[in-house]
Formats: sequence, structure tokens, C-alpha cells
Amino acid sequence: MAQNLIQTQAQKQVQTQRLTQQQMLVVHLLEMPLTELEHSVAAEIDDNPALEVAGPDDVQPADDMHESVSGSDEDDDFDTVNEREERESALDQALSGIGMDDEMPEAAQYVASNNQNADYEEITYGDQVSFYDRLKEQMVDVDLTPREHEIMEYLIGSLDGDGLLRKDIATLSDELAIYHNIDASEHEIEHVLHVLQTFDPAGIGARNLRECLLLQIRRRDKSEMRSMMERVITECFDEFMNKRWDKIASQLGIDTDTVKTVHNELLKLNPKPGSSLGETEGRNIQQITPDFIVDTADDGTVSFYINSGNVPDLYVSDSFTDMVKSYQKNKSKMSRSEKEALLYAKEKVERAQGFIDAIKQRRHTLYVTMKAIIDIQKAYFLDGDESDLKPMILKDVADKTGLDISTISRVSNMKYAQTRWGTFKLRHFFSDSVKTESGEEMSTRKIKAALKDIIDNEDKRRPLSDDAIKDKMNESGYPVARRTIAKYREQLGIPVARLRKK
Repeated sequence: MAQNLIQTQAQKQVQTQRLTQQQMLVVHLLEMPLTELEHSVAAEIDDNPALEVAGPDDVQPADDMHESVSGSDEDDDFDTVNEREERESALDQALSGIGMDDEMPEAAQYVASNNQNADYEEITYGDQVSFYDRLKEQMVDVDLTPREHEIMEYLIGSLDGDGLLRKDIATLSDELAIYHNIDASEHEIEHVLHVLQTFDPAGIGARNLRECLLLQIRRRDKSEMRSMMERVITECFDEFMNKRWDKIASQLGIDTDTVKTVHNELLKLNPKPGSSLGETEGRNIQQITPDFIVDTADDGTVSFYINSGNVPDLYVSDSFTDMVKSYQKNKSKMSRSEKEALLYAKEKVERAQGFIDAIKQRRHTLYVTMKAIIDIQKAYFLDGDESDLKPMILKDVADKTGLDISTISRVSNMKYAQTRWGTFKLRHFFSDSVKTESGEEMSTRKIKAALKDIIDNEDKRRPLSDDAIKDKMNESGYPVARRTIAKYREQLGIPVARLRKK
């Protein structure tokens, strides 16, 4: 009996969330550290004639920056009249090119411009080329489509100070869709990443230490030594990390002299390829500008303010808002060119106001986030003792501020706070926790401080093994496993017991 194929049509309601262009702009500005924000604002001022910088004598309405109050020309001084004429002249010139380049930009176009004036760049960056620019210069030597070019730039911007890519591919795919409106598959991003990993220095763009070392090894000419180095990293990585060269020799079936030679060659590799470009934390040291200034008074009061740097107060140009009002009053008498002028002015005014609102929202988000961090970590800000840092994760700050966890993550990434005890990344104030037998949460920083104290006070003629350290930590009330001891010891840069022996 033949089966009948029946085609049916059904409606299905699916709820999706899409960010508006304004929301994407807010998110993009929020991620920027202060130096990038200064460049972005300067670029937007140059690009949008409806956006003006408020002078010291300009008085703008407190709650509404969209409307500006202006007197008659007779009451204006010469500079004000001259500035208005210059703006109107710029408007006339821009109107002559209507339809060519006046489309509203995507959020991705709010990126910091590289075309800042020479004096400003010299003051800010000195003579050195930035870490990211050195990598971008190498993009001209590879064959990339415009789409791949955008993905490559985003990958370069996502590298940490060591030159490694800590974000997973799925996260990068989501971020490209949100910030750049690029729906890139994980396979496509992987392809571009592999191209980036061919850039100099070798190891750049690796996702972990193992991949970083392998990328450097595979740049070498094929030889027996290269093959042996590769085997050590691929087959004996845990032993390599713990410097168990006797086990490596046994596992690979090689003699003592060979393993020593391989060891010496591996020591020539750079676990932090980004540092070879003269950068720390992805930027030259003189470029690190604190986004927050935290002050601890002698009476125990902790206060802070947001560093505005060279970001000026902004408002919408009077000449543009007046033009919009004038055209709106004479709609019936408008010619085609006047309608085009109205559309141009309206778009520029809306874009300027949107940019101003995004700057305001960024400032508010930074304020409530830093306030929550100080409230939670007040003990640390009072004495600067890292052992006083309480367990604090992104969710804790999100719950305290009412903001989303992803928002807190963006604020804490690449933002710095200047304190009485030094200048730190916001990530410095976050710490995971370990639960004791009594159910008390203990900061991992406090555990690391106790671990370091035990090792500093050990008998260097008979240094403690990780098992012995674990026992001492447990006796002191720190319930951690031997594997955890080894992990924290490596994070603190402390070698194994036999290498600490004197």
C-alpha cells in the first residue's frame, strides 16, 4: 500500500533576543579602557559635525542634553559666532555629498581611530608601536577576504598580554555576532586563528601553553631534535610541567644525555610570545591609565572617582538642532534638497544624542560596579593585604548591582584601579573560594598566601614536598588536596621541592 505524503504548514512562536544598534554601542564603549575611549570620542567628534565639545562656560540642561539653549547672534561673542559659522560651513560641505557616505554606521565603526593627530599620539604612546599594531601590520602579507579581515582584527584584539587567546571559540563567535554583526561559525574562526598563528613571533595566538610551545617547535626545520621536543610536549606534558625528566626519559626510551639536550632546547622556547614585542598585559607600561582612582583615608573611609582623562563633555550642536526645527516648521514648502538636508541633519542629531547617552550609561555602569567591589572588598582597600580579599566572583557583583554577569565581566576586563597599594586590573579583586569542613568559604588568595608563607619558612636544606605542604596546610585549617597545592605553587611561580633545595 503506497504511503501518501502530506505536507503541512504550522506556525511556531520562537522568542529571540536581538540587540539594537544603540545597545551594541553601549556594550562596545563599556568594554573600552580609558585610552581607547578617548580615541573613540575624538574620532566620533571628527566624524559627526552635530557633536560638539562643551567649553568651561557652556551650560547644558542637567537632564536633557538633546536641547540646547542659545541666544541671538547679537548677544554672542565673536568666538561663538565664528564657531557657529564654521559648523554651518561644514554642514554645507557635508550636504553636497548626501547619499555617498552618510549612512548610519554599525556599532563596529565606533572603534578607536588610528588617524589621531601626531602630537596626541606622541604624548600618549611615545615612539613605540603597540603590541596589536605590530600584529595588524602582518595582515597585509596574508590573503584575507574583507570578512576574514574583520575576524582577524577581533582575534588580535582579544589576545591577552602574553599573546595567548584565552577566550574559547564559541564565545568569540557570540561576540562577533553581537558587536560586529558577523555571524561566523566556529570552523570559520578556527581557520582565521590558524592564519594568525603563522604570524611572528612564533606561538602567538595559542590557546594554552601546550599549543604555544608546539607552535614554536613546529616552526623549526625538521630534525630528530624537533621530533623529540614535540614528543615531550604531546606525550609527556604533565611530567614536563612538573620537571620530572627522569620519567620523561623512561617514557620516551631515551638516555640521560639526550633528555638533557632536549631540556635545554625546550628552555629556549618562550611561554609568553607577546612579551617579545615589548608589551606587558597587551600594552606598553606607559599606556596603562587607571579608569578608577581609589582613595583610602586614615580614618578608614574608602572613596573613589572615575578617571575621565581627556574625554570632554559633549552636547548636540545648536546649528543642527535649529536646522531640524526650522525644516519641521516648513514641511509644506520644502524642496527635495531641503528634505534631504532635513534627513541628514536629523540622522546626525540622533547619532550624536545616542553617543552621548552611551557615554553616560557607561559612566553609570562603571560607578555602580566599582562601588560594589569596594563594598565587598573594603578590608583589602584599608590595609592592602591580599589575604583580606574575600571570595568574590562576577555573580556576587552582579547580584549587588542588579546588572547582568556579562556586563560585570566587560567592566572588569582591561580596566585598572589605582589604589593606595598600587595599580591593579579589576580582575585582581576577584577570587574563587574553597569551603572548609565547617562550611566557611575561604578565598583562594588567602590559601595561596598561606602556601607561600609555609614555603618561605621551610628548611631549604630539606624543602617540603607537595604532600608535606598539604599536611601543614590542613593542620592550619586550609583543606586543600595535593593536586591543588601543585596548581597554586605553579601559579605562584614556585618550583618543585628538589629545585628549591640549597
